[in-house]
Amino acid sequence: MKKIIAILVLFVGFSITAQAQHNTMKKETMMKNDVKTVSLEQTKGEFTQKSLTLSEGTYIFEIANANVGHDVGFVLAPKGKTDAAHHIKSAYVTEVVKNNTTGHSNKVKLAKGEYVYFCPLNPTPQYTLLVK
Repeated sequence: MKKIIAILVLFVGFSITAQAQHNTMKKETMMKNDVKTVSLEQTKGEFTQKSLTLSEGTYIFEIANANVGHDVGFVLAPKGKTDAAHHIKSAYVTEVVKNNTTGHSNKVKLAKGEYVYFCPLNPTPQYTLLVK
């Protein structure tokens, strides 16, 4: 009888551990799936997307250099606060985007509000990004 109880205790312990690991993996997968990608294209002196409207959430910005002829980047900042001190650093591309290639930012969590995006390397105008 003691052996049967010991086996049941081990079985229940393994089941609880396996379920906890499964729940942890499921949560991590859900967190990854909550990250959305925003693809933007730069041509000489401009972005082809002139404005964006997004929902609150976490994003990765993918920046395509469409034959600009030199490296490009990406800056995201609150509207009216475009000096470097207010740039959203996680939105910077992880490295400059070479001609005819694509780069990306790190994850950026955006709250409701108005932002602007632009490229200081290409120089582009400032475009509006609205988060609702």
